[in-house]
Amino acid sequence: MPTLTISAEDVGYLIVKAREFDVKEANSDPDSGSNATDDNMIDVLQDNGSDPVASEIAGFINSLSEEEKIDLVALMRLGRGDGTIEEWDDLRREAADERERNRHTARYLLGQPLLGDYLADGLAAFGLSWVDDEGDAAE
Repeated sequence: MPTLTISAEDVGYLIVKAREFDVKEANSDPDSGSNATDDNMIDVLQDNGSDPVASEIAGFINSLSEEEKIDLVALMRLGRGDGTIEEWDDLRREAADERERNRHTARYLLGQPLLGDYLADGLAAFGLSWVDDEGDAAE
């Protein structure tokens, strides 16, 4: 079984944040009131271009080592079904080659729909689980 350079806890944090990011929808209320409670807090689920969750995810990913970034991309691709755990070395090599050409790992990953699910499935392929913010074990 291959090993990961990024911890399951770090991936778990990204899973939670990516799922928060994925629930955002296009801005459907451009004339929003100044008080969020006036709009029944609907605006918190709208993407207005200045998403603090996206900034938080990008900051976290940018703080990772090169090896962790490569593993993160390979893990997402594993969870997406681009390869199997037996092909981990190939997935990782492809991620490293792409990293050489494109240094924007955070932007690339944030552009992947269902990123949180793919990362969770990738961890599951390793037989690993993660713990969410409430301390509940998840797969």
